[in-house]
Amino acid sequence: MSSKNIFENKVVIVTGAAAGMGEAIAIAFAEKNAKVVACDLNLADVEKVAEKIKKSGNECIAVPSNVTKEPDIDSLVKTTLKHYKKIDILINNAGILFPTKIEHISEKEWDSVINVNLKGVFLCSKAVLPVMKKNKYGRIINMSSSAGKNISTLGGAHYTASKAGVLGFTRHCAKEYAEYNITINAVCPGLIDTEMVRKNVTTERLDNYIKSFPIHRLGTPEEVASLVLFLASDEASYITGCSLDINGGDLMI
Repeated sequence: MSSKNIFENKVVIVTGAAAGMGEAIAIAFAEKNAKVVACDLNLADVEKVAEKIKKSGNECIAVPSNVTKEPDIDSLVKTTLKHYKKIDILINNAGILFPTKIEHISEKEWDSVINVNLKGVFLCSKAVLPVMKKNKYGRIINMSSSAGKNISTLGGAHYTASKAGVLGFTRHCAKEYAEYNITINAVCPGLIDTEMVRKNVTTERLDNYIKSFPIHRLGTPEEVASLVLFLASDEASYITGCSLDINGGDLMI
C-alpha cells in the first residue's frame, strides 16, 4: 500500500483515537488521504491528535464520544454524515484493561470492561451498518487481542472475556453483512508498546515477557496501524470474518 492516495475520498471513524494504537491508526489513515473522524471520551486529548493530523495537511475532525452510550454514538454518526456525507470505514479501537484477579473484580468493574470493550463494538457497528448497507460498501475492523484466543497477559478475566466476545461478534456480523459488500474483521495484537501496557506492568516483568517472545521486542502502534489499513483496503476485499494476529510469535495457532 505504497500509494499516498489509497484512501482518498474514504471517510473513516476511529474510536479510542486519543492515544496508543488509536492515535497511530488515525494518523496512518490521514497520511493515505482519508477523511478521519477521531473520537474519544476526552475531547481535549483527541483534539490534539486532530490538530497533529491537520498540521500535516490532512483532514480530521475530533468528536467526543462514550462508546458505551448509544446517544453518543448516534451523535457521532450524525456529526460524521454532516461533515462528510458518508461513512466508509469504522475502526472499533476503544478499550480498557484492568489486571484485577477474578475474586476481586467488582460487578461495577466487570460491567465497565465488558461495556467499553464489547458493547462499544456492538453499538458503533450497529450505528454505521445501515449507512454502509445503503451505500453497498463498508469496512469494519474490530480490535480484539491475543487474549481473545488464549488468556490475557496483563488483563483480568473480564478483559479476556470481552476480547473473546469481540471475535464472536466479528464472525457473526461478517456473515450477516457480506452480501452488502461490507467486510468485517478483527485484529488481535499481543503486547504493543502503549501507555496502557506500560502502566499495567513493571519494567522487570515486561523485560521478561520480551525475552520470551520469538521476536524479542514489543510491537509498535504503527505496525498495528499498517495491518488495520491493509484490512480496510481493496487489497483485502475477499477477507471477512477473520482475526489476524500481530504478536511477535507469542501466540501461534
